[in-house]
Amino acid sequence: MKITHILAAASAVGFLASTTAMAGPEAEVLHWWTSGGEAKSVAVLQQEFSDNGGTWTDMPVAGGGGDAAMTALRARVLSGNAPTAVQLKGPAIQEWYEEGVLADISDVAKAENWENLLPAAIAGHMKCEGTWCAAPVNVHRVDWIWANAKVLADNGISLPTTWDEFNAAADKLMAAGITPLAHGGQAWQDATVFEAVALGILGPDGFRKAFIDLDEATLTSDAMIAVFDQMRKMRGYVDGNFSGRDWNLATAMVMNGEAAFQIMGDWAKGEFMAAGKVPGKDFLCISTPGDGYLYNVDSFAMFAVKGDDKKAGQQLLAKLIMGKNFQKVFNLNKGSIPARTDVSLDEFDSCALLSSQDMATSNSNGSLLPSYAHGMALRGAQSGAITDVVTAHFNSDMSSADAVKMLVEAVKNSM
Repeated sequence: MKITHILAAASAVGFLASTTAMAGPEAEVLHWWTSGGEAKSVAVLQQEFSDNGGTWTDMPVAGGGGDAAMTALRARVLSGNAPTAVQLKGPAIQEWYEEGVLADISDVAKAENWENLLPAAIAGHMKCEGTWCAAPVNVHRVDWIWANAKVLADNGISLPTTWDEFNAAADKLMAAGITPLAHGGQAWQDATVFEAVALGILGPDGFRKAFIDLDEATLTSDAMIAVFDQMRKMRGYVDGNFSGRDWNLATAMVMNGEAAFQIMGDWAKGEFMAAGKVPGKDFLCISTPGDGYLYNVDSFAMFAVKGDDKKAGQQLLAKLIMGKNFQKVFNLNKGSIPARTDVSLDEFDSCALLSSQDMATSNSNGSLLPSYAHGMALRGAQSGAITDVVTAHFNSDMSSADAVKMLVEAVKNSM
């Protein structure tokens, strides 16, 4: 018995020495949250990770649409040196899974009861053939209009509830020498405006047929021509220096009274809030005209890595991402609402409460829809083909009829 006790003690000492020598959880995190509100949001996760003994290596790649980040990711994966966690979303998660480079975090998901904490549609995006491979941080609504309260009040304009009202307000603002629509001439921003217009004109069922099912009859319909007709009007409502402008600089135009409206997801609200602006007083929010709710879910996919320290980092990161505190604090900063459904919204603003109410309504009536423009509805080839047509039309004198013909051909060629 004495020998057994001695061996057990020696084993315990050896284990203690080995765990003391082991590095703590490590995570190299690739993301594109580089603007004011976004950077403040990701810093919350970084601090929580550090507070729990982790070592965080930040890998921010500027570019609101994430294209540059994906180029950097591709290079890292091809070199056999994938980051620990990567900001990914929608079908892109499954595309990377099919390449055999994602890790399985089902143990964390089961232990933390994710299945019962997330709406089914959102949980579906986080799974890869039944296993959990990503963790959601939020739900963004895409189809928002943001407005400068003073500019609207000074010009006797109410928030528009139809596209005809939007056009009338924009014409009135132009006559007063004010830029109606703050916009950045980047492909993903063009697509953001386009899908908001499309949802309003096609309706939820038409949107689903066009941008999820890729139904040719809907893509070639008169209603789709009307969508491009409205986009032609939108092009006339932006200023002459819009080309290449980042989205947050367009938000700043509304914030500073240089423009009246911006059509952008509620990450724009994060910019207003980070600047100390008050919803309902300094800026106003309303969904773009029409029924339905377009969602964009930010999430982190975990990539296959070697080393217990990195694997422990993934486990810790996944747990913290879905933790109540992070879900609350992150989304208060980011402008979105929590992905998990049991987080209190008592501290959230009126725009967030409206988003939550509208999401619940849309979820119940079947009009809760994944954003095509933000990589939630389609794979990269199909969404890219649509956006190429949208941008080509927006930056030329192409007719709406020709745009529809080009749209159908582009979708066919991308299949």
